[in-house]
Amino acid sequence: MIRPAFTKVLIANRGEIALRILRACKSMGLHTVVVYSQADRSASYVALADQALCIGPAPASQSYLDQTALVLAAKASGAGAIHPGFGFLSENADFAVRVEQAGLVFIGPTPDNIRDMGDKISAKRLMIEAGVPCVPGPNHALDFDYDKSCALAHEIGYPVIIKAAGGGGGKGMRIVTQEAGLRDALSLTREEARRAFGASDIYMEKYLAHPRHIEIQVLADGKGHALWLGSRDCSPQRRHQKMLEEAPAVAIAPEIISQIGARCVAACERLGYRGLGTFEFLMEDGAFFFIEMNTRLQVEHPVTEMVTGIDIVEQQIRVALGEPLALRQSDISQRGHAFECRINAEDPETFAPSPGVISAWHMPGGPGVRIDSHAFAGYRVPPHYDSMIAKLIVHGDTRDIALRRLALALDEMNIEGIKTNLPLHRAFVRDPQVIAGGVDIHYLESWLKEASWTKDQHHGS
Repeated sequence: MIRPAFTKVLIANRGEIALRILRACKSMGLHTVVVYSQADRSASYVALADQALCIGPAPASQSYLDQTALVLAAKASGAGAIHPGFGFLSENADFAVRVEQAGLVFIGPTPDNIRDMGDKISAKRLMIEAGVPCVPGPNHALDFDYDKSCALAHEIGYPVIIKAAGGGGGKGMRIVTQEAGLRDALSLTREEARRAFGASDIYMEKYLAHPRHIEIQVLADGKGHALWLGSRDCSPQRRHQKMLEEAPAVAIAPEIISQIGARCVAACERLGYRGLGTFEFLMEDGAFFFIEMNTRLQVEHPVTEMVTGIDIVEQQIRVALGEPLALRQSDISQRGHAFECRINAEDPETFAPSPGVISAWHMPGGPGVRIDSHAFAGYRVPPHYDSMIAKLIVHGDTRDIALRRLALALDEMNIEGIKTNLPLHRAFVRDPQVIAGGVDIHYLESWLKEASWTKDQHHGS
């Protein structure tokens, strides 16, 4: 099917990613339409767009998740395409279908791509077929036969992890260290899956004790051509939510990364994949294990942009326009090193959200420093959405230079009127293990339990 060209894009998201997409569209000469909830009326990007339409009240269920309203807004504004950003409806195959049925272009993968990779069991099966290494465990859902599940856990070897097939964002997962806890874990995870994702399918895998979280960014044009754009390390996490990301991943042999990247490209070509995607792996003792694929633009995409020099969002839009990829794998290289800190409006010790009015907003600058944010002095952070208000990204010729620039930028950054996690970031990037590189996915939570970082720290922003 030949997708229609478009000259106007409706941005079906909010916050810094709405502004990021708006900038990419304008740089390409495309007109922009932003939708906003009543809570986001004063957001900076609303005034910058060519058109702005209020989509509904503050609750996301009545605004950013209202599929009918979004499609009607696109049709009413004359937009030819919808960019879903990340979160909200970005990985909703039904929404992608509705967009296409309305004669519009969905700036993202095909509905089949989203469905195939959104179900973790289906994704694992496809990756095994494509030769991508996966975490030990079957590629099918567990039935309700407890004895079979018990036998499987013994075969895999404790500890195991029970996961929701349609899960994501750290939800629908339970670790089981011994048989005594298996029965409860199965029933609780199944019920959580049903409530959170509308399907009770669950599966079992080996639980890796000290892995790192490594990502491979891919870009494919749906015409049989795909690329991998390097690696990222997103290991520092709290409750499966990323806090600090870097590119490229350190202390991994380049030839191993290249092999994994090539397998990801082969998987994309096998799937007929279209658009951006991220293959997520756990790496332990030098071995890579596929865990999931995100079929959308990632929060951490700027670190890849900084080291490759490629505007990933622009490339995503060009693919949606039907253009074949102009880049070849030989054009892709990673220069220097980049870090990203997610700056959240939250108490740095309790992690409780901290909505309210920002009274002071001072951002750092200098070589290699980038800020992605929609906030400003006087902006009211609403309580209805994710707490991220900014991303601080830095680049340097080496990892050491980039890390020093990051520490200096965090010191210079000042946000007042609300609490933020800036004090936590300032302390964490100076931790010896973080400086050395290669921490595992449990390191941040262990570090937080020590609580010593709060001593002598300024608890404001």
